[in-house]
Amino acid sequence: MAIRTFVLLVLFLSSMNLSFSLYEDQVGLMDWHQKYIGKVKHAVFHTQKAGRKRVVVSTEHNVIASLDLRHGDIYWRHVLGADDAIDGIDITLGKYVITLSSGGSILRAWNLPDGQLVWESVLKGSKPSKTMLIVPTSFRVDKENLILAFAEGCLHAVSSVDGEIIWRKDFAAESLDVQQVIQAPGEETIHVLGYLESFQFHAYQINSRKGDEIKHVTVDFPGGFSGDTLLVSGDVLVALDATRSILLTIFFQDGEINFRKTQISSLVDDSHGVVEILPSKLADMFALKTNKFLVLARVTDGGKVELVEKIKEAAALSDAISLSESQQAFALVRHENEKLHFVVKPVHDWNMDLLKEAIKIDNHRGRVHKVFINNYIRTDRSHGFRALIVMEDHSLSLIQQGEMVWCREDGLASVIDVTTSELPVEKDGVSVSKVEQNLFEWLKGHILKLKGTLMLASPEDVAAIQKMRLKSSEKSKMTRDHNGFRKLLIVLTGAGKVFALHTGDGRIVWSLLLQSLRKSEKCDYPTGLRIYPWQVPHHHALDENPSVLVVGRCGPSDDAPGLLSFIDAYTGQELNYLVPVHSVVQVIPLPFTDSTEQRLHLLVDANQRAHLYPRSPEALSIFRPEISNIYWYSVEADNGIIRGHVSKGSCSYNEEDEYCFDPKDLWSVVLPAESEKIVAMGTRKINEVVHTQAKVIADQDVMYKYISRNLLFLATTAPKGSGEIGSATPEESWLVVYLIDTITGRILHRMTHQGSQAPVRAVFSENWVVYHYFNLRAHRYEMSVVEIYDQSRADNKDVLKLVVGKHNLTSPVSSYSRPEVIAKSQSYFFTHSVKAITVTSTAKGITSKQLLIGTIGDQVLALDKRYLDPRRTINPTQAEKEEGIIPLTDSLPIIPQSYVTHALKVEGLRGIVTVPAKLESTTLVFTYGVDLFFTRLAPSRTYDSLTEDFSYALLLLTIAALIVAIFVTWIWSERKELQEKWR
Repeated sequence: MAIRTFVLLVLFLSSMNLSFSLYEDQVGLMDWHQKYIGKVKHAVFHTQKAGRKRVVVSTEHNVIASLDLRHGDIYWRHVLGADDAIDGIDITLGKYVITLSSGGSILRAWNLPDGQLVWESVLKGSKPSKTMLIVPTSFRVDKENLILAFAEGCLHAVSSVDGEIIWRKDFAAESLDVQQVIQAPGEETIHVLGYLESFQFHAYQINSRKGDEIKHVTVDFPGGFSGDTLLVSGDVLVALDATRSILLTIFFQDGEINFRKTQISSLVDDSHGVVEILPSKLADMFALKTNKFLVLARVTDGGKVELVEKIKEAAALSDAISLSESQQAFALVRHENEKLHFVVKPVHDWNMDLLKEAIKIDNHRGRVHKVFINNYIRTDRSHGFRALIVMEDHSLSLIQQGEMVWCREDGLASVIDVTTSELPVEKDGVSVSKVEQNLFEWLKGHILKLKGTLMLASPEDVAAIQKMRLKSSEKSKMTRDHNGFRKLLIVLTGAGKVFALHTGDGRIVWSLLLQSLRKSEKCDYPTGLRIYPWQVPHHHALDENPSVLVVGRCGPSDDAPGLLSFIDAYTGQELNYLVPVHSVVQVIPLPFTDSTEQRLHLLVDANQRAHLYPRSPEALSIFRPEISNIYWYSVEADNGIIRGHVSKGSCSYNEEDEYCFDPKDLWSVVLPAESEKIVAMGTRKINEVVHTQAKVIADQDVMYKYISRNLLFLATTAPKGSGEIGSATPEESWLVVYLIDTITGRILHRMTHQGSQAPVRAVFSENWVVYHYFNLRAHRYEMSVVEIYDQSRADNKDVLKLVVGKHNLTSPVSSYSRPEVIAKSQSYFFTHSVKAITVTSTAKGITSKQLLIGTIGDQVLALDKRYLDPRRTINPTQAEKEEGIIPLTDSLPIIPQSYVTHALKVEGLRGIVTVPAKLESTTLVFTYGVDLFFTRLAPSRTYDSLTEDFSYALLLLTIAALIVAIFVTWIWSERKELQEKWR
């Protein structure tokens, strides 16, 4: 009995490692999480002697963050809502961070050390206007330290201690376009300056304690103002006239207003393009920008404007900072020849350099967009300077003492699109991460793993185990693994930069700032759109590197000229780029390849003309015989029209372009504009694998999935129901969903949800579609599922014939034949709002499906597809229970352990991408937003492999214990038998 107990105990211990729970020492083995903040637009340094040196920033992604000046790490961070854009930040009383956001309607104070919200005030106004934030520099804690906030046509004075609104003055009632709000330090008078109907200049003097009007002066200027103004000193403004050819110097002294005109041509003889006044704050100086030059000018005591310097290279100016009561300095930074030239000059002496440095920098960061400087006192009592620099690729760098102290790749906060690429095959004798280990290290490692399994490991042992696992897992190798876990994630960012991230640890393998997506004379407003796999070499052409295509355009409209860039996926080298070309609204991979394993593609423009790539005679000879079998569709969401197209021949408008083909309209579906507006669409993934078309249900019956790559899911709502939730009543809104065959235009299924509205999120996979929307009647979110089955094969229900292969499910089927289909649907309540939704994908399509749902809390929830089975009933039969049918409930369950992101958040979550691994049980999941998150999932558990942390030492110990037990029991049995014979 004792031996049996011992054996069972050993077997139990050996099976403990098969648990799928996530322990502390397993964090980071299969997932990684990276935090970013986005492109910085405001920055305030806090470098007092007491406390940590930090810089507080706000970004274009509505993020407020406090960064460590030594390492660039995030002390704290808050991501505001998508509609809560930050208009200004500052620090008051030495301990509060003040932010003005949401168009100037919300003023907040955050605790500087830890980022906790101290107070929040809502500022009300009557008319949209410029926003301005004026924060006092006093460190005295007193309610009289008023913060001035101008927004929505009103000037508010708010207490910096508790956020109480002391007084409010409305300028919108007077139709005044306020340009500047000025309060000199220590003065009780506030100057409010602005235009009325663009040709009258108004100056108000306001009492800062009560908000009473002291004086009001107005002067007419017949030429009109363009709206650009800048405060040069305490009582001098500069502005441009309506033609932007005259620079106006405006003096407001002692209640009087005077103008002085200066011709722009007298400052810049060879100026080009539109002239702008840069918003940099320089004492008695200002900067003008054209498309060719940066011009620095000074306003003298008499109001005369003098040219200081004309800079041809692209450069960025900082605001002026005070070094002493009488001295101010500013920085000029420009990027040239792989070096960053950083110059600090005193404001009143352009010929003198306080600091001049050249720092080597990566050429793929582009030009300098913004610079913020801060000064400190060196040990020799001289002034030192540090600069926070924002580059064209949205990266953030700190420069100090001629070196780059740190650099943050915050461009990764603006990921637009993602694709993947396989790594190269590891050749014989060229293993890049082979680690030689001796027997002692091997035994030591497995003993530590054994201690971790038996929960006997100390904190030091846990750290050693995690380090050892990260080292031995080989997940960071730059070659393929047999399970297909190691890949390259190739992402396109909003800055026009492409990054290749290793799935093992998230590190950047290479990065490239695309020349084609940079502003130029040919393209003023370049925008990246999508990234596609372009060339994926077959297994017998592995010497060829794969490549990707980046598609962009020159402008916001669909008919803007397109931008194409072809990039080597292994090296990051730009192989070719075409700028500009025809517009690109759709990229269609074709099932044909040429002799170099290059896959043929059709690029469809805004006029639905198809352009063949690669543009080679061989590709043309392959495509022409198949031209009548190539179909595509287009959706005009604004007009509610869906059309089907086919190529009919070469383009008539340009007969010389033999790679262009005119479209022929096959069908169209026109939705009633007065009752339906398109709000969502969805199709199956091109590369999705379906394991079997047959689905065996209860009582050994068979249903055949209607599998078609040509199905389109379309969701429409009533025009009133397309707005924000609550903008329509249940009687005024409805949701209509369609399943449309894009070859023939037939509507295979149509269903209406009364009293429902947008937003709609949908995912299409195999023969089913799941969509999420809001039910106005129930005041809750809902998720619905529609499954579509092929009835033409309903007679083939013999499971035995199906198993032995008597049914030919791959027989050719014409897309023009009218399908006999049946749809099953069901709806469930769901408690969360959804930002994104996708489905897991595996190599062979055998593994169970899970829905991956990006929730409003910026986490990813994995929901088993069985919960969204339309065949669920309240009391399933025994046969249905054996099939796996779950009893019907009105709501979908949310299990805390089903969160893929665990306790982490992917702030600003925008998209979820799933990629199949070679191991059938596993899918790779990449989530992006302001943060990035990557992990591996096994929806049906890892039934085809052992886990990475499987303890071979414990297995050997178990085998040895069993062998010892066998010998011991054999000896005892022999002795017992011998004793019985002696009796």
